[in-house]
Amino acid sequence: MQFIDAGGNLGLSGKRALCCYCSSVRQCFKTVFFFQTEGGSNFINTSSITSDEVNFLVYRYLQESGFSHSAFTFGIESHISQSNINGTLVPPAALISILQKGLQYVEAEISINEDGTVFDSCPIESLSLIDAVIPDVVQMRQQAFGEKLTQQQASAAATEASAMAKAATMTPAATVNGEENGAHEISECPMEIDGDVEIPPNKATVLRGHESEVFICAWNPVSDLLASGSGDSTARIWNLNENSNGGSTQLVLRHCIREGGHDVPSNKDVTSLDWNSDGTLLATGSYDGFTRIWTKNGNLASTLCQHKGPIFALKWNKKGNYILSAGVDKTTIIWDAHTGEAKQQFTFHSAPALDVDWQNNMTFASCSTDMCIHVCRLSCDHPVKTFQGHTNEVNAIKWDPSGMLLASCSDDMTLKIWSMKQDACVHDLQAHSKEIYTIKWSPTGPATSNPNSSIMLASASFDSTVVAFSPDGKYLASGSFDKCVHIWNTQSGSLVHSYQGTGGIFEVCWNARGDKVGASASDGSVCVLDLRK
Repeated sequence: MQFIDAGGNLGLSGKRALCCYCSSVRQCFKTVFFFQTEGGSNFINTSSITSDEVNFLVYRYLQESGFSHSAFTFGIESHISQSNINGTLVPPAALISILQKGLQYVEAEISINEDGTVFDSCPIESLSLIDAVIPDVVQMRQQAFGEKLTQQQASAAATEASAMAKAATMTPAATVNGEENGAHEISECPMEIDGDVEIPPNKATVLRGHESEVFICAWNPVSDLLASGSGDSTARIWNLNENSNGGSTQLVLRHCIREGGHDVPSNKDVTSLDWNSDGTLLATGSYDGFTRIWTKNGNLASTLCQHKGPIFALKWNKKGNYILSAGVDKTTIIWDAHTGEAKQQFTFHSAPALDVDWQNNMTFASCSTDMCIHVCRLSCDHPVKTFQGHTNEVNAIKWDPSGMLLASCSDDMTLKIWSMKQDACVHDLQAHSKEIYTIKWSPTGPATSNPNSSIMLASASFDSTVVAFSPDGKYLASGSFDKCVHIWNTQSGSLVHSYQGTGGIFEVCWNARGDKVGASASDGSVCVLDLRK
C-alpha cells in the first residue's frame, strides 16, 4: 500500500497489510478457466472431487485476488450460483492452500529413498507449481537430492537467517523522488509501531446474518447506520446508534426478480451500494442487472432497469438527484433518482465499464477494460475529455475533493493522475509491482473541511488490500485477506490500532464522526470497531 501526495510524492511510510497468498502462484491464475464436462459430470473420475467444487475454489480465488470482473464471468459460465456450496464455510485462500499441500506431498515424496527411508531434511529447492506436474523434473530433483543435500543445507540455513534478519528491520516503500511525468524511485524505511495496538474484544462488535461473503459496506453519512452487500443476494442495514433499543438490529433488503408473477430471490451478488448525501436513501447494484433504491427503513422505493447485464459500480451525485451506474454491457447510465427514469445512457466504451465517479453534479468519469477513461456530461453526445495512456484494464478512478485531479489505477501496475487541462497524465506513478485495484484520496486540502492538511492518495495492489481515510484525514484503515484490520496514523506512518477478525476483509469504511470503522468479510460477518477511548 502506498501513500502519495498530490505532487506525486509518497507522503509517508508505505504500508501493506500482509497477504496469505503466494504471489507467484496468483500470477499463474491470471488466465480464467473452468472445469465442466458434458452433462455436469465430474472432471476427475473420483467421488471426492466434483467440477462444482473445483469451480467454486477457482471462483473464490479470483474474488480474493481482486479479479472481481473475471470472477463474475467465470461464475456465470461455470454456473456457480446453481451449486449448493455454502461459501461462508470455505476459508480464505482455500485454493492456494490445497495447491500448497499438494506441492508439499510431492516434495515429501522426493525426499523418500527407494528403500522407504526418509532423508533427514527438506528437499534442496522448493518445487514450483509447474515443476510439480512434470514427471522428468520430479525424477531429476530426486536423483540430485542425495548428492547435494549437505552443501545445500548449510547454504539454505544461512540464507534463511539473513532473510529473517532483514524482514525484522525493513518494510516496503516510503519516499518517492522523481520528475513530473517520469519514473519514481522508492526508498525503504522502518515501520513504526506504537506500544499496545490491539483492539480489545469489548470494542469490536461482530454482526452476523449474511449467508455468504460480504463484499461491500458503507456508513450512512448522518447516522450510525451501516449498509452491507453480500453474495447471498441481500443488502442489510445495521443500526449501530447507541440510542437504538436492543443493540444492533438489521433490516434485510432482499434483491428479488419477477418470475411467473412472483418475486423470487435473484441469487446474484450485490456488487455495489451508496448512500445519498442526506442519508435518506440507499442505492444498490447487483449482478442481476438492476439498480435499486431503498429507504433507510429498508423499503424498496424503485427498481431501475436498462442495463443488459451485471452492474459493477454506482454512485449518487452530491445533490442527490441523480445516480450513476456502470455495467458489463459497456455502458454508463445517469438515472433520475426521483422518477427512476434513465436520463442518458453513454455508449463510448468498447468493453465493460468497471468504475465511475462524479466530478460535480452533472459531469463524471468512467473507466473500462478497454484501457480508456472518458469524462462525460449530462446532455452531451460525446465525451468532453478522453484520457488514454494505461496499457491494461483500468480498475478504479477517483476525483480529488476539489474535482481538479483524477486518479486512476490499472492492471498495468501504474497509478496515474490526470488533469482536465491537458491530455497526458500529470503524474505516472510506478511504485507497485503488481496490479492495482484500489485508490482513495484523503479528505484534506483545498475544497475540504481540512484545508490546512496536505492531500494524500492511498493505493493498494495485488494482495486485495482495501483502504479508507478517516473523515479528518488523520488516519487510514486498511484490511486484507489476512483477516486483519489496521489503523494507521497518516502523519507519522505508525500503526495505532489492529484487529484480527474471522474472515478475509473485502471492504473497510469510517462513520461520519470518525470514531467507528466497519469491515465486511468473506465469512459473512460484518465487524464494527469502536475507536473511542
